[in-house]
Amino acid sequence: MTTRVWRWLVALPLVGVGWIGTLALVMRMAGAPAALVILPPAGFVAGLPAGVSVVNSSPVSLTLRGGGDLVATLYDLGALLVLPAGLTGCLPQRG
Repeated sequence: MTTRVWRWLVALPLVGVGWIGTLALVMRMAGAPAALVILPPAGFVAGLPAGVSVVNSSPVSLTLRGGGDLVATLYDLGALLVLPAGLTGCLPQRG
């Protein structure tokens, strides 16, 4: 394998992990209009408090809206990764 290909194979996953980490940190510190929970645990939706609504769901993620302490609530309920959603430039969610 050439050196150039090897560098790409190392760099791309590192950039991806760095990008996801940056998004998670921004969500934790600044928030967003909605939150995207990746791989929610079983029974996650049943534990959501009043005022938190499910905007969209898929087999691997949930998009939620709620109050100002939404991110902390989601992590307390067992979410492994909470990313921002609903910002300008985010992919549209099907209803």
